[in-house]
This record gives sequence, structure tokens and C-alpha cells, in this order.
Amino acid sequence: MSTQKPIEIILLRQWASHMATPIWIAGNRGELLYYNEPAEKLLGRRFDEAGPMRLRELPKIFKTTWPDGSPMSEEDLPLAKALRERQPAHLRVLITALDGKSRVLDITAVPLLVQGGDYLGAMAMFWEPES
Repeated sequence: MSTQKPIEIILLRQWASHMATPIWIAGNRGELLYYNEPAEKLLGRRFDEAGPMRLRELPKIFKTTWPDGSPMSEEDLPLAKALRERQPAHLRVLITALDGKSRVLDITAVPLLVQGGDYLGAMAMFWEPES
């Protein structure tokens, strides 16, 4: 049985479900909480079929590298930086999505800090760059 999520996470998930921008929401320990339908198209799998994912697994799951193809660690990911440093982070990466397609993505991640000082995790927005 799962525990009740904070209202801010519930509302953020609801908001993300209506956005055209691909969005990933992670809890404060880096666990996947949700990604929206536009993200499903870039990641190659529906959220309800994805199963649990932890931040430290993402570079292997999505074969994430620097745009030149050199290896990237979990620590380099904008989501990891936003979680660790509680500061926004941005980066361009190359992934192999779960559908086998390679994609260059720009990722911007922000920490989820709420009134009263609670820290709920981080949110990443990502897209395929124009050029």
C-alpha cells in the first residue's frame, strides 16, 4: 500500500498531466513519481508501464551520454544536481529511449521547495532542441 503524497506533489502531477512540455517529477530521494504523456513519447514508454526508476539507474536505463557520445554519470544529470544542490540546472544530453531511438534532449531541472521549508524533490522539463 502506498502512502499519501503531499498535496503539492498531487497538484504538480495534475498540472503536468495538462502540459504539452515533457515533464518528469522525482521525489527527494530521486525516485520517479510521475512523467507526463509528452515525456512518454520521448522516453519510449508509457508512465503506467515504466515501473519504478531511481535517479542512479537513469543513465543506464536510457543509455545517457554527453552529446559527443562519451559516458555520463548520474551525478552529471540536471535532475541529480537539482536534488543534490537544491538549485536549478540545465544540460544537453544524448539518450537511447526505451523504444531504441536515440534522441538529443535539453533538460532543465528545478528543486521542489515549498513554503515552510519542506523539500519534496525535483522536476525536470525536457525537449528535443531545434538544431
